[in-house]
Amino acid sequence: MIQINEIMEILPHGYPFLLVDRIVELEMGKRIVGIKNVTINEPFFQGHFPGQPIMPGVLIVEAMAQTAGILAFKSMPEESRKRAVYFMAIDKVRFRRPVTPGDQIRIEMVVSKHRKSVWGFTGKAYVEGQLAAEAELLAMLGDKG
Repeated sequence: MIQINEIMEILPHGYPFLLVDRIVELEMGKRIVGIKNVTINEPFFQGHFPGQPIMPGVLIVEAMAQTAGILAFKSMPEESRKRAVYFMAIDKVRFRRPVTPGDQIRIEMVVSKHRKSVWGFTGKAYVEGQLAAEAELLAMLGDKG
C-alpha cells in the first residue's frame, strides 16, 4: 500500500490538484488500484454545481491519469525516475454515474501497452461497486521542464 506522503513524493501535483489519496494494490508494470476520497471541502464543489455538488468528469479522468502515472513511475528503473510522466491522449471516455461528496472512488488502471517511453492504460473508476467512469489513456515519459 502506498500512503499519501509517498504519493506526494512521486507526483508533481499539489493541493488542490492532487487527486489520489492512497494506492491499495500495485503490480509493477501491470496494474494499480488507487483511492480518491471525495469530500464537500473540494474547492470545485463551490461552482459545480451550487445546491447539487457533482465532481467534474474531467477531474475523475485526471485522478485516473494520476493513478496511472504512479504505476508508470513505480514500474520504471531507478535511473528513469528523474523523468516525468506526461499525459498524451484520452480516448473512449464514458461517464456512467455522478460522483458526489462522501463518495470514495476506486480507480483501477491496467497497462495496455508499454513501448520505450510510451505507456497505454485502460481504466475504470467505481463508486460502491458501480462503474462511474471508464477511459483509455496514453502517457509518455519525458524530461522534467
